[in-house]
Amino acid sequence: MAASFIDVSELKVVESSAPGPCGPVPIRWYQPAVESAAAAPVPTMVWAHGGGFFAGGLDQPEAHDVARALAQRGLPVATVDYRLAPFPGLAWAGRGGRRPRGRFPLPVEDILAALRTVGGESPGGVILGGASAGACLASAAALRALNGGLKPRGIVLAYGFFHSSHPRPHHVQRRLRGHRRLTHSRWIHNAVNRNYAGTPSALADPFAFPGGHVLDGFPPTLMINADRDAMRASGDQFAGELLAAGIDVEQHVLPGSRHGFLNRPRLDAFTIAIDLIASWSRAR
Repeated sequence: MAASFIDVSELKVVESSAPGPCGPVPIRWYQPAVESAAAAPVPTMVWAHGGGFFAGGLDQPEAHDVARALAQRGLPVATVDYRLAPFPGLAWAGRGGRRPRGRFPLPVEDILAALRTVGGESPGGVILGGASAGACLASAAALRALNGGLKPRGIVLAYGFFHSSHPRPHHVQRRLRGHRRLTHSRWIHNAVNRNYAGTPSALADPFAFPGGHVLDGFPPTLMINADRDAMRASGDQFAGELLAAGIDVEQHVLPGSRHGFLNRPRLDAFTIAIDLIASWSRAR
């Protein structure tokens, strides 16, 4: 793999790629400046940003700042520049980007390609993780990996959604207080899902949306949800489904937090979540 270096204070950050089924998948590695003194090697986090499946990239805080903060706490991270879906209702937009856009299953395959490459180079194994749409992609990739005999040591899911049709958020509705009540409404969520899936059969595919499907063998899970977030309804339901399948789940809801707090590094919720992720991952 060809690699180039980026100068980030106290960290080694390397641009690289993983061989994917439709060409190289860009990866950005964040290595701690000081190697861990632990007796056993720590796992590497393979991290997927959010953005409704159609937006985002490696430079957004939810990717770059999250990875940098975790690496500063001693956890190696590889962020994945997975394929983005077309803009909803604007399939022609974004065609001039450096990577062609694509719907399911291409983004999941990109994350799987990164997982295989990172797993082959990480003596401590790998942990999958993601935020929002990235959490959905990470959970889907975890199921695909199990079918291929590759089981991550764990998975971290931050304010994600996991069902093709979003559950009605009755138990969190009163806490939203008008925040993103339109842009994060249930019908918008479902429209974004349909745009990513592309077909009715893909909507029902467990490797697109694992929620509501068989989850036996799913990796140990750390779930961190936002308090005032309509997507928490899917996260809470998915956590219940994992527990019912006998999966080890540690779940946190950060009081007063809203969706996307990992995209805002100055928030207290960002630091709290990073500390939770780092300590949980090092214990795998």
